[in-house]
Amino acid sequence: MLIRHDRNKLINSIIYFQKNVDNCGKIKLFKLLYFLDFEHYKTAGRSVTGLEYSAWKNGPAPMKLHIEIEHAPKPDMIKSIEFDTNQGQRLDITPLVEFDKSNFTKREFKLLEKLCKEYKTALAGDMIEATHVPNEPWDKVFKASNFKNEIIPYDLALGDNTEVKELANEHKELVRVLS
Repeated sequence: MLIRHDRNKLINSIIYFQKNVDNCGKIKLFKLLYFLDFEHYKTAGRSVTGLEYSAWKNGPAPMKLHIEIEHAPKPDMIKSIEFDTNQGQRLDITPLVEFDKSNFTKREFKLLEKLCKEYKTALAGDMIEATHVPNEPWDKVFKASNFKNEIIPYDLALGDNTEVKELANEHKELVRVLS
């Protein structure tokens, strides 16, 4: 049986981002998670958190996480992070446990650090703009789907990189076989 740590990585990524960037509301958090997952996929052929992202008007968003935060946090999330949506306004994130670096590979942790440095003071509008780059995955799906919040395939991040495409396919097959 395959043991996956996606959920621990997701929770710890949220904690790390909240502690290491300014103004970490929902929009900024969602964009940071998107960058973490898609940047890692470009080099390793797999995401860090296992989230799927939809192409929303304001950029990529992890729909299942959005629903979980807004309506039904799972027990592991409830014991680790408090989310306060302030009656639909800004999301406040309060970690209830310490960040656990042991959940991440060296490459994943380096990427977490890099993203925090790069976007430390960025505001929500800056994050939206950073994800709206022409011909990048969000842009391709948003335009092609006629603005219908379609899932953004990770493979769009690879371009012509056949070596990482092979890694991604091997990882998918391994997960399929061991699940």
